[in-house]
Amino acid sequence: MSWGIDLWDQFDNLDKHTQWGIDFLDRYAKFVKERLEIEQAYAKQLRNLVKKYCPKRSKDDEPRFTSCISFYSILNELNDYAGQREVVAEEMGHKVYGELMKYSQDLKCERKHHLQEGRKAQQYLDHCWKQMDSSKKKFERECKEAEKCQLLYERLDNDINATKSEVEKAKAQLYLRTHMADESKNEYAAQLQTFNREQWKHFNSAIPQIFKNLQDMDQQRTVKLGETYRSFAEVERRVVPIISKCLEGMVSAGKAVDERKDSNIVVESFKSGFEPPGDFPFEDFSQNIQRTGSDGTIGTPKNEGGKPDPKHSISKAKNKLWLFGKKPKVSLLPPPSAPPPPRPSLPSCPSRPSRPSLQTPRVPTERLVQRLTDMRSLRPKVPTFRALRRGAPTLEDFSHLPPEQRRKKLQQRIEELNKELQKEVDQRDALNKMKDVYEKNPQMGDPSSLQPKISETMCTMERLRSEIHKNESWLSEVEGKQSSRSDRRPSADVNHHAPHGRESPEGSYTDDPSQEHRSPPQPDPHEFDDEFDDDDPLPAIGHCKALYAFDGANEGTLVMKEDEVLYVIEEDKGDGWTRARKQSGEEGYVPSSYVDITLEKNSKGAVTYI
Repeated sequence: MSWGIDLWDQFDNLDKHTQWGIDFLDRYAKFVKERLEIEQAYAKQLRNLVKKYCPKRSKDDEPRFTSCISFYSILNELNDYAGQREVVAEEMGHKVYGELMKYSQDLKCERKHHLQEGRKAQQYLDHCWKQMDSSKKKFERECKEAEKCQLLYERLDNDINATKSEVEKAKAQLYLRTHMADESKNEYAAQLQTFNREQWKHFNSAIPQIFKNLQDMDQQRTVKLGETYRSFAEVERRVVPIISKCLEGMVSAGKAVDERKDSNIVVESFKSGFEPPGDFPFEDFSQNIQRTGSDGTIGTPKNEGGKPDPKHSISKAKNKLWLFGKKPKVSLLPPPSAPPPPRPSLPSCPSRPSRPSLQTPRVPTERLVQRLTDMRSLRPKVPTFRALRRGAPTLEDFSHLPPEQRRKKLQQRIEELNKELQKEVDQRDALNKMKDVYEKNPQMGDPSSLQPKISETMCTMERLRSEIHKNESWLSEVEGKQSSRSDRRPSADVNHHAPHGRESPEGSYTDDPSQEHRSPPQPDPHEFDDEFDDDDPLPAIGHCKALYAFDGANEGTLVMKEDEVLYVIEEDKGDGWTRARKQSGEEGYVPSSYVDITLEKNSKGAVTYI
């Protein structure tokens, strides 16, 4: 079917249809533009997301867990996926949207040209029709005038009263009009023939050709739309394999997560290399009790002179190894030299009807002093892990670290130093080769100019070798200590004793054998306060109200006034003392019978101390 034949009289409708086709093309181009903008925004958001969750630390500080490594691999794959979305947007912009906009401009120009040709042909045909119609009207008018002249001539010719001159004049006028009518007839016939010919050309040649061009243009527009539809899909299809690889990489990263490997990394990262503490020895406090021969109980062997076994006192001071290197809070302090004054008699209170005697329980002073001395003698030999977290200075030999962590740090440093040494060796060899070339070919350079660099490289090599040797000696020392501790451990397990004086309460190892039988140091009044400064303050587990005033004249006690409200941070352990804290933060022990205690339910601060 052809527009020129079947739609020869639908010029205006074809004009509207071709305009609609161009508008539809522009609409699809706008759709592609918005789609590529979405792709660009999506890719940008993905990249921002990856950047947000990518680690901002150096690679050395990155965790080595497989779960973290897999997550970072997923971020890398997602970043590549975002790059593919950018590729989609870029190709849509160039191959689809760009071509559509260019084709739309060409299509508009072509349509305008074809429509102008159609309008020109129609105008020419209209012009021919006007000329033909004008000649037709002129012919009609001349014929009417000739008919009038003929009627006038016949009337005068039949009138006997008309003069001869009048008849001749009417005859000449008739002849003139008849001649003019004949000329108009010929002109009309010629114009009619011309119009018919032009009209045939218009509807059989010019218009069909113009409409055919419009039809070809519209079909080409449809073909172009189909091609861009395919390009729109092909752009996406070309990146599908790469996107599939990205997704496969994500799946592989998920499969690479190994819980056992992560657990082993945790062990390698935090293993200290210390030995767990041994069993606490039995401390016999009944040695000084005089038993008669009639006792049916088995007597405890006593040393000569009634003195306690020094091994027990040593083990008491040295065998207190606490888990995670943290000593427990002291639950007993030296009581006041004199018991608190008795509480005056008061009427019975409904809330406390059966309060026991107000006399503070007495605890043997020797036992408290011995326990305080033991705790003060167990000062850590190395900085604690809390001190390290607070920013303690890092030593060159990593002696501030546990043995296992120290060994790993030293091995890592030795490997780095060996790499640097290998680089310096390669640089020295290259400089020597260049020096040999300069000596054989002086025109290429001066050999003496390389000597300073060679000397500098040699000095660096010597420095690195000394560093390696120093770190290797430290490493050998650490490995030797670990092997010696592992050799001693079976005997400690058999005897159920921890090695006396070889481990500090923080779990640090000491090489001083003289400490095994060294008497406990004299207590320092400021040393006890430092022990509490290293730990975080205990949480309050309740509050108490002072029933009576207490002067707190002895060390470790707290001064309080009557009706003063204090925080309870440690309950009474049976010795008649409760540890409390004032509003100002000052802590100490107060007599339990001097305060009215209210504990909070389900308090997380309540800790049981041994």
